[in-house]
Amino acid sequence: MTTQPSLSEMTAALTKTFIVAHADDTDAHLAQALVYNAGRWAWRLREQGLSVEKKSSVSDVVTDADRAAEQFVADVLAAVRPEDGIVGEEGTARKSSSGRVWHIDPVDGTYNFASGCDYWCCALSLSDTSGVLLGAVHRPAMGYTWCGGKDLPTTRDGQEVSMQSGTSAQLSLATYLHPTSVADANIAGAWQRVASRFATVRMLGAGSIDLASVADGTWGAWMQHSVAEWDWLPGKALIEANGGVARRVTAGGVEWSLAGNAAVVEEMEEALRG
Repeated sequence: MTTQPSLSEMTAALTKTFIVAHADDTDAHLAQALVYNAGRWAWRLREQGLSVEKKSSVSDVVTDADRAAEQFVADVLAAVRPEDGIVGEEGTARKSSSGRVWHIDPVDGTYNFASGCDYWCCALSLSDTSGVLLGAVHRPAMGYTWCGGKDLPTTRDGQEVSMQSGTSAQLSLATYLHPTSVADANIAGAWQRVASRFATVRMLGAGSIDLASVADGTWGAWMQHSVAEWDWLPGKALIEANGGVARRVTAGGVEWSLAGNAAVVEEMEEALRG
């Protein structure tokens, strides 16, 4: 009787094969290959059935696919970038001796992912003491891979893209507001001051896709509060590499992350400050 390999063993085998093929990649090529393969691995695991656990709330969940995808990315980076630090959403933590740190979001939009919705992605960034250097995002359902950073204009599937110009009244706002924040008058009031200025609002539940979609001109701008680094840095890199602005502003007792063209971000900040 043949014993089926465990999830950890299968992930280790994928990691070993990947390292052989990508040991000499540049940072940009490595990042794109990592998010592509991690996203595809998570998607394959979803098709086989998921174990889902609640984290902080019913809508904040983690799956065995999240952990396997993070293990894959972290183990590859440990082998091919051994001096770099790693911070992963699912707990991976390694100190940096190079001054560089990779942030991993193995499945951004896990509630969507676990629910069978395809608005989710794998995201990765590289930073040093000067700021974010590189971001890469892969959305398996569409086959899209975005990449961009310092001296590297943002691309989607290798093609350069451009952001939307214009003011809030002409643009869409991609955003997210948790129901607990809706119930907080200070937070909800700050959010409403911004959102009410836009032509339309989209709330789809995967910040890195939202930010990548602002960078490529699909959406006009983005706003969310209390954003973790792994949810912020990949998209921030894509926005800034395309000439946009990605900024943080405190209002309503929380810190808001804003992104878009320079003019619309100024409008958003002004509205937040009331």
